[in-house]
Amino acid sequence: MTPFVPGQRWFSTAEPELGLGTVLRLAGRSVQIVFTGSGVVRQYAMESAPMARAEFRIGDRIRAHGQEYEVEAIDASAGLLTYRSRDRAIAEGELDAEQPVSQADARLLGGRVDRNDQFDFRLELLRRRAGAQQHPGAGVQSARIDLIPHQLRAAETAGERRPPRLLLADEVGLGKTIEACLVIAQQLASARVARVLVLVPESLVHQWFVELLRRFNLRFAIFDEERCESIETAQPDANPFEDEQGVIAATSWLANDAKRRRQLLDAGWDLLVVDEAHHLAWSADAISPEYALVETLAAQIPGALLLTATPEQLGLGGHFARLRLLDPARYSDLRAFEAETHGFVALSGTVEKLLHGDPLLPHDIDTLAALLGPDADALPAHLARIESGNHAARDALIDMLIDRHGTGRVMIRNRRAAVGGFPQRVKHLARLDPVGDDPSRPGRLLTEFHADVGTPGHIEPEHDYTHDPRMDWLLGLLDEIAPAKLLLLCRSRAKVQALEEALRLRSGVAVARFHEDMNLLQRDRNAAYFAQVEDGARLLIASEIGAEGRNFQFAQHLALWDLPLDPDMLEQRIGRLDRIGQRGDVHIHAAALIDSAQELLLRWYDDGLDAFTQVCADGRELMRRFGGTLVALAQEDASSREPRVEQLLEDTRVAHAELSALIAGGRDRLLELASRRGAEQGLLRDALARDDRNATNDDFAWRLLEQFGVQHESLSPHIVLLDPEYLTIDAFEEFKSGPRQATTDRGTALARDDVLYLRDDHPLLLAAQDLLLSGETGNAAFLVDDNLPPRSVLLECVFVLECVAQKRLQVARYLPTLPIRCVIDTRLTSRPDFVPGARALQRSNDRPIDLVKYRKILAALLPPMLKRANQEAATESQQAIEQALAHADELLGHELARLEALARVNPAVHPEEIVALREEREALLAVLPTARPRLDALRLVASPDFLALRS
Repeated sequence: MTPFVPGQRWFSTAEPELGLGTVLRLAGRSVQIVFTGSGVVRQYAMESAPMARAEFRIGDRIRAHGQEYEVEAIDASAGLLTYRSRDRAIAEGELDAEQPVSQADARLLGGRVDRNDQFDFRLELLRRRAGAQQHPGAGVQSARIDLIPHQLRAAETAGERRPPRLLLADEVGLGKTIEACLVIAQQLASARVARVLVLVPESLVHQWFVELLRRFNLRFAIFDEERCESIETAQPDANPFEDEQGVIAATSWLANDAKRRRQLLDAGWDLLVVDEAHHLAWSADAISPEYALVETLAAQIPGALLLTATPEQLGLGGHFARLRLLDPARYSDLRAFEAETHGFVALSGTVEKLLHGDPLLPHDIDTLAALLGPDADALPAHLARIESGNHAARDALIDMLIDRHGTGRVMIRNRRAAVGGFPQRVKHLARLDPVGDDPSRPGRLLTEFHADVGTPGHIEPEHDYTHDPRMDWLLGLLDEIAPAKLLLLCRSRAKVQALEEALRLRSGVAVARFHEDMNLLQRDRNAAYFAQVEDGARLLIASEIGAEGRNFQFAQHLALWDLPLDPDMLEQRIGRLDRIGQRGDVHIHAAALIDSAQELLLRWYDDGLDAFTQVCADGRELMRRFGGTLVALAQEDASSREPRVEQLLEDTRVAHAELSALIAGGRDRLLELASRRGAEQGLLRDALARDDRNATNDDFAWRLLEQFGVQHESLSPHIVLLDPEYLTIDAFEEFKSGPRQATTDRGTALARDDVLYLRDDHPLLLAAQDLLLSGETGNAAFLVDDNLPPRSVLLECVFVLECVAQKRLQVARYLPTLPIRCVIDTRLTSRPDFVPGARALQRSNDRPIDLVKYRKILAALLPPMLKRANQEAATESQQAIEQALAHADELLGHELARLEALARVNPAVHPEEIVALREEREALLAVLPTARPRLDALRLVASPDFLALRS
């Protein structure tokens, strides 16, 4: 028989801050509970629901309709309770969401106490959790990311928007995917969003899955037709997209399937993320199915992030199309947008003069005055101060210009040259003479080429590289760079296996492999084997998809066994090593047989694009223009095609130069400045850097896991082995496969994907915290303190100040679930300075005391002391609430004033943003005063003569 009955009231032991919940309905073996105070609905399996029945006892105080009552009698009927107080009957359904609930006093009165170190750790955990809730990096503290200013600034910018609707358009290699994942993680952690949809090209689905899981501990679900059909088989009437909160899917599949598109639109989402947004084709006369899908989704989903590396200067029509997805009201007229854009591009020259201290010409001053509008009267004074060398005046003027930059409100664009920190690329290209007379070789190479570049109708052949001249080149390369490590990338799993087999037969070099058919654990182990300094693999062979989302920047040598036709895919390959934070030059090795199709592609990349030493921002456009010609030439005989090959290379060079000049000349300097403004002084970066400095001496994670029987052993200065041999519960997914290595060091975590990176918001630590705090461990203790005067008894009380509110308000940002410690003596006097003696704590485990025989004494002492402690906690709570109110009022008031001022000069600031911020501020100021202290733990501290008393 189920213990749940509709209408009953229950507490979540895992999330007590949700307040009192009500059983809404039962369905099969699950129960649905609504927490009205926080606006949350939860579905639980009945057998494992982390819930506690809200059953109050006679003498307890309850709250209903905003007033408190003392329970004098209790009636039960059909599984529901009715409390009686002062001749009033209060049905449990009438109880307020906030209720004082704790079993600590009952445990102490009954003599059921824990060790004192458990009580102290519980208090430490409560304080630690409160600090984590106010951390600017909540949601991304355990993310495997470098602290790169422009990436963290993008996340902060998104966090300031309600909701975030941004175009992330950084140049290739600057980490747009990381920026988007940062936004997703923070929005989920803050509960501003609950359901996230990620749409990407088919080739990037697994990369996004790995990036979210390995870097950000976010387990999204990959959806395709097979998964949808599987869900519908089990639940014929279900919408498959409602099965998961976070979904990754291929844009083209959904755009061209009417049924799935309709289900996707009906599922309801809070945040939409679209990668490679420049593939969404749009013109004034026609739009692609992919664009139509995203346009419909973006119109109904509050938050939206579009990612593209294609410069806007290569087509204002396409750029306008992407911006209108985010803000159709602001970007409704292409011609007006073109005029505005040309104006900002023209302004870039003036901004450059301001930055470099060059004199301004009359037309520059006219341009500035036109943009400043009503504030132009102050321009002469600004310019006079700037001319006198006042850099603060220059920065203030540029800030005024940035504030008026419409596109800068909806778009972020950083350039590699401005960001810096990238290594040099050194190319090592080899054109190999064919060895031996093998008439079948040209045909095999051509077939392999067509499979590599994706020519329709060509399937991948079987590979045998044992006697391939490229294998001789590879073996020679390994000898030449020894003992350095080498990452080799190729297109497919079949090639990985063929290369591994050939190396096994011809060399004893230690090899690790990496491809898409391996599970994540296998990939982690092989990546760790490659990263291992001593006795690790010198060579890692990885397929195109298998290496996506992985960071191998501890290596400096990259070998390209084959080449893709798409320059963006080549850039992704090089980007496995060429990343910010790479400490050495990146050496790029590639080889091709003379006169082969592979050599033609190698020459096009080297002689036409210079792609091995420079990033090609126009690579996709060049492929569109010349890719077909290149593939056609590969079919021809090498001896007759050379003149046309030279013409192809010359045409590519000319087009590349023209496009590069167009990009350079069309830079919007204000947009770049707006994107980086404040990056070096960001709160998020400072907070995470502070965590890094403290990580070396922080053993909290290990002590927390020890509470559950997980032992730890130091393996190196930064790596600990966590052994679950004595694990007391079966609740941690991370230990399902046995012991795990873990670290709190960011550098180690970046180099070792297989090592757990344990910071405060890691799922393992959050689960451990919830389990400990939802149980009774440490919430009642007794201590004999020799330092106390004779006949002394103190009651140490720990309350938790909780505010039941909708999670999207982020109440904890201003008022976390704060532990309040009160100490009361038998004279009912507060003793805030009392600290138990260190010797007493050390000896406490050697003094097992049976409190049952003191039950009558405790029953007389505790109630008045606890009542006084409640009064003290209420006073301290009020002080904390007033501080939180002042903080919220000041911070959100400043944000609101800033946004209102910005709206007067920037048409991209919509009234809806101001209304949303004002409503958030009003809701916070209304809900913060409703916070109440909840008793969590008690410790009775007595002088030694207490033991001589008898009940």
